[in-house]
Amino acid sequence: MEKSFKKYLLFWFGGSVSQLGSAMTSFALILWTYTQTKSAMAVSLMSFCNYLPYILVSLFAGGFVDRHRKKTIMLAADSIAAICSFFVLLCWRSGELKIQYIYAVNCVIGFMNSFQIPAQSVAVGILVPKDKIARMSGMDSFSTNLVSVVSPVLASSIFAFGGLGAVIAADLLSFLFNFALLLIFIKIPEELSKAPRGASVLSGCFDGFRFLFRHKGLWYIIVTMAVLNFFSRLTYENILSPMILARSGGNSLVLGAVNMVLGAGGILGGLIISLRPFKVSSVKLIYFSAGASFLLGDLMMGLGKNAVWWSLAAVWASLPIPFLAAGQRMILYQMVPQELQGSVFSVRNAIQYCTIPAGLLLGGYLADFVFEPFMQSGSGASAALGQLVGLGNGSGMAVMFLCTGVLGAAFSLMAYQKKEIQDLEKSGL
Repeated sequence: MEKSFKKYLLFWFGGSVSQLGSAMTSFALILWTYTQTKSAMAVSLMSFCNYLPYILVSLFAGGFVDRHRKKTIMLAADSIAAICSFFVLLCWRSGELKIQYIYAVNCVIGFMNSFQIPAQSVAVGILVPKDKIARMSGMDSFSTNLVSVVSPVLASSIFAFGGLGAVIAADLLSFLFNFALLLIFIKIPEELSKAPRGASVLSGCFDGFRFLFRHKGLWYIIVTMAVLNFFSRLTYENILSPMILARSGGNSLVLGAVNMVLGAGGILGGLIISLRPFKVSSVKLIYFSAGASFLLGDLMMGLGKNAVWWSLAAVWASLPIPFLAAGQRMILYQMVPQELQGSVFSVRNAIQYCTIPAGLLLGGYLADFVFEPFMQSGSGASAALGQLVGLGNGSGMAVMFLCTGVLGAAFSLMAYQKKEIQDLEKSGL
């Protein structure tokens, strides 16, 4: 095994431990916020405050990332996130913690993520040989989905026995472990951008856009991923929990089981892609996986009326996602020169994720004020749809899953047939 890939394994392990700690704190803060406010909108705003600065600053962070040491950026960003967690801990212990403080902390963390995430992506490209990118992506999907399954269980248990403070303390310990591992044991050889360090913050943004405009196939992949992210945030990443609770009579055990299966599907997909090399083109991996996730996952979730069907839908929704992620990463690392990766990845993140806040807000609005009232209206159209999804609470959200299933699958197929995408595939990617 190459020496650099062994370093990546350490890098991946430390990052996974830190990711688990952060996810536990995020879940515990959701629990604390909901118990204090009883408001779903208050919880949604937590994610919104994290995403918005991340998207806005990502446009300008790339040049900075290219001109500075990636290891230093990651250590600094993680340290500031840890300071934010420590601030929340102090406020909680003194009885002064307020929801406004959590929003502010999430904004700071989102700001730092705009630097930390592209720096981490570039570091991965340095440490991992190009022929192992798919394996790396599978490992990343495996750890991310494992964290999504394990973190709510651990956070709920620690929260029940030790409160919010105990969860944040565990998060800080995971930070110290990852910080020491990265600082002492992982050396990242890199080539910095030749642009002067005093260059305008806009220079990296312009460099990223210029590169993407010159490579139309890559540009179209990023734009189409933004559209697919919008569809996924309308339903799966947004109203899945309310729909299942509404249709199961508020059964939290059913919701927990479906969420665990959702994570398990991603874990299985990550294992498959990391252990078995695939000869399918990267372009096919992206669009066929996306289409399968929407067509099978969303449609089955909308049509399902019990925990068994919802669990099967969760598997079909999450299993293809690691394949999609692997396809996109293989194209990015093969096409983008190392000295431009910070700029290109930052612009890519801003574009690809800019639709997420809109999807989160619009999905909740459509569920509460459009689809749920429509399915309770007693009209002929609602009765016809009721033959497919059933009637009663949650049926409107089920119809939304049918819509995203059809739209997401159709859009994936049309995007794959785009000339620029076909040219990219013919080039061997």
